[in-house]
Amino acid sequence: MNQKRLTQAAGVLAGAAVLAACFFLDQKTVPQETISRSDFLLNTFVTVTLYDTDDEELLTQCMALCREYENRFSKTIADSEIYKLNHRSPDETTFTLSDDTAALLREGLYYSQVSDGAYDLTIEPLSSLWDFTGGQAVIPPQSSIDEAVSRVGYENLSLDGNKLTFLSPDTTLDLGSIAKGFIADRLKDFLVSRGVESAIINLGGNVLCIGTQPDGTPFRIGIQKPFAEYSDVVGYVDIDDMSVVSSGVYERHFVADGKNYHHLLNPKTGYPYDNGLISVVIICPESVDGDALSTTCFSLGLEKGIELLDSTDDACGIFITDDYELHFSEGARELSIYDIHGKPLN
Repeated sequence: MNQKRLTQAAGVLAGAAVLAACFFLDQKTVPQETISRSDFLLNTFVTVTLYDTDDEELLTQCMALCREYENRFSKTIADSEIYKLNHRSPDETTFTLSDDTAALLREGLYYSQVSDGAYDLTIEPLSSLWDFTGGQAVIPPQSSIDEAVSRVGYENLSLDGNKLTFLSPDTTLDLGSIAKGFIADRLKDFLVSRGVESAIINLGGNVLCIGTQPDGTPFRIGIQKPFAEYSDVVGYVDIDDMSVVSSGVYERHFVADGKNYHHLLNPKTGYPYDNGLISVVIICPESVDGDALSTTCFSLGLEKGIELLDSTDDACGIFITDDYELHFSEGARELSIYDIHGKPLN
């Protein structure tokens, strides 16, 4: 890995919202065959740790799967399925998608509809306009923002099975908000099919557990304190066979004229959301749902976000407001969530 990629990777890792590194295992219970591998994929650090096998080939195949999905879902890799859809000719409107891409789009369309466009998988014109990783605090011109907003609208997509139809030549896709979760789920499916019963999959802060720790106790996941050092946490949550995913205003952002501009963009205004939230953490079985819900609930704001979670089966969340108060959905109140001193937070 060259120095530039190392620097980029370190920046992404420092911005990861959920601390997979903060799950704690009693070292006496960790078997000798515990193995782990990391690589810079999906524009972030990917780490897979297996606790009940010493089969290194499983790790090799996990990394290969990540590359395969990256080459399919990336909006910047020229041969990817998404890149080709976004760079279609004006007279091309209907495409037959691969099963995985159709499934991912179906997920994105569902949450776009549920949120009434507060989350929108066609936000690519805006997400490409703003640069939160280049190191320059540049706010795009208003005219450029207005033009990009006019091109956003999930209503301009029609998905029937694997057949996708674009109803506007200006519509383009950005699946970055849900792709990592989808890929994490596929890695879990693969590992479970190979007999793995205890593992952690971490795709740049999207944490997905397989089973429990080797001694049967839950994995302990630390939740990062917004705008603090990577190792600073607001608390911990104990989970087994679940996913923990978050979205926050401190992950990819810059400050201009004293105001924080972050990557969670409002499709209707073209600017970052400013609704009093600084982080949303979702706990649920499927990582793709955690990915989608963390962005969707943040976009909806505190009250409507909690309302959505309370009406969603098998998903719950923690909302952190800009006064650093923690707010819990109904399901989150039933979990083991506590501060650094072991005091219950919920």
